[in-house]
Amino acid sequence: MTYFMQTLILAQASWSKNLKPLVFVVTLMALISRADIASESLPPALLGNASPLQGETLNYYENATGYLIAPEGQGPHGSVILIHEWNGLTDRVREVADAMATEGYIALAADLYSGRTGSNPGENMALVRETLADPGTLIANLDAAARYLSARHDSTGKVATIGWCYGGGVALSFALGGVEHQATAIFYGRLLDDPEQLKKIDHEVYGTFAGQDRSISVDAVNQFVTALRSAGVPNDVHIYDSVNHGFWLHVDANPEVRSAPALDAWNRLKRYLARTVGS
Repeated sequence: MTYFMQTLILAQASWSKNLKPLVFVVTLMALISRADIASESLPPALLGNASPLQGETLNYYENATGYLIAPEGQGPHGSVILIHEWNGLTDRVREVADAMATEGYIALAADLYSGRTGSNPGENMALVRETLADPGTLIANLDAAARYLSARHDSTGKVATIGWCYGGGVALSFALGGVEHQATAIFYGRLLDDPEQLKKIDHEVYGTFAGQDRSISVDAVNQFVTALRSAGVPNDVHIYDSVNHGFWLHVDANPEVRSAPALDAWNRLKRYLARTVGS
């Protein structure tokens, strides 16, 4: 059984009151002073207020039509590959690509479902199972995306991946077996706790997780960070204890609770990208 299939079904772990987290746990109280300005500082895409899409479609791989946008100016620019959630490439992810271009990055929102999207959990899970059963095609898809971005005339050649949920787990798998790239950002995606496998990663890893997540537990995140440390992989991994799975990409679903943690995670992401793939 492959790593993809082994980690497909995530069990909820028991939380211990005596657990000493190995990652930085951010409470809402620590962020409350910023809550009133979070909505002004977050990308409008996360709040459901994005402007009309500014990019274009790109056939970068067989049966895969992604969404591409480049920043203004000749560059060179760093690049990011955005890896969608379990329901497929949606306008929300395309809007985040636009936000990344505003930050100065060439952004390609990858399509891992051959143009399909799910409209309910059953359809979503069917797409997840189908694609995770063929990990070679997933990696080849992202290899093509990375090669396209690094070869552009306006590119620095440096590429990061950013993935959410299903896409976060795929981003980790790509870090273990894909073509060379310089950064991996995981938002509440499935994890791995084997230091020997994680030694394959040659760059710093970013992670944002939710303390109320019933699929990616605090224990699982701590085990992941322990394994990263054992493997000698630098990392910036935080848990935000007041929020649940999916909070960052969908702040508009509960802005009162999600805005402040999402803002902190966004600022961390910007600093991470600047030091790993920034021009």
